[in-house]
Amino acid sequence: DVFEQPQHVGHKKIEFHITAEIPAVLQINSEKEKNGKRDYLCATTEEINNTGFGRIFPAPSSNDKMETEEEDDEIPSEFISRRDLEKNRLSREEMEKFSVFKNYEPGDPNCRIYVKNLAKQVQEKDLKFIFGRYVDFQSEVERNMFDIRLMKEGRMKGQAFIGLPNEKAAAKALKEANGYVLFEKPMVVQFARSARPKQDANEGKRKK
Repeated sequence: DVFEQPQHVGHKKIEFHITAEIPAVLQINSEKEKNGKRDYLCATTEEINNTGFGRIFPAPSSNDKMETEEEDDEIPSEFISRRDLEKNRLSREEMEKFSVFKNYEPGDPNCRIYVKNLAKQVQEKDLKFIFGRYVDFQSEVERNMFDIRLMKEGRMKGQAFIGLPNEKAAAKALKEANGYVLFEKPMVVQFARSARPKQDANEGKRKK
């Protein structure tokens, strides 16, 4: 009735034609409206379910685990995120195709790690961006223990030694960063045998 009144009220034939057509139009509109509302409700539910994980990679089975890990990390934004680390890291199968991983051994756990196969354009700030996430910069002790030595010349070129606050941080860094592709080259991360290159191992021990 509401829709009929603005039309030509005096002509019943016209009214009958309009009443025959309008329900179809209304039906389409109401269907659209219903679908729109349903889509909106679905989207809202999905957003609520996936709060904190973005809209791209919902992982139902591991959401809770990832959420607690992210909360535990509380990594400042100036360092790489766990998601970016995982996204640009080679899988175990992919690593097997690279000769640099052929005889890979992580080595004996300690608080210092050794990184090789670095691209020539890698700088200390790039390594800090990745490995700084394993250091609590609020703590003066941890801040002082964080040390990056990037070799840029000679036979050690493309390699680095990184000192981390403790063995646990170093083990985590090795696990998460080994195989990470930096400047199109995958990093090989191991526990360092000593603080110095191999030929100076004895000197390194004396300094300890």
